[in-house]
Amino acid sequence: MSYNGYTNYETWNVALWIDNEEGLYSERVDMAQRAFDDADGDDAAEKSDNARYALTDSLKDWVESMQPDLGGTMWGDLLSAALSEVDWTELADNWLSEVDGYDEALNASRKVRVAD
Repeated sequence: MSYNGYTNYETWNVALWIDNEEGLYSERVDMAQRAFDDADGDDAAEKSDNARYALTDSLKDWVESMQPDLGGTMWGDLLSAALSEVDWTELADNWLSEVDGYDEALNASRKVRVAD
């Protein structure tokens, strides 16, 4: 089941809040661009995969660093449970698709995988 085009409510909610707060939006755009620019790879396929992995990890760490300390409470447990449902890779894929050059690298990656 999808939610507004996302895998689930939790993923959509993270995307919604980040994209609708100017400072967070600017940071996530910069993070995606840096992940792509800094990604190593012998070819476009490897570069796109490495950018995807790097951004997935960075996004998860970044959002979790903003999490308030709710201690050992019901609210803390609920927040942790919700964050564990977020599809970080889906967010990385969506946001990397806005980066110049990523779509070309991703298409090259898909062609390599089909040929294998």
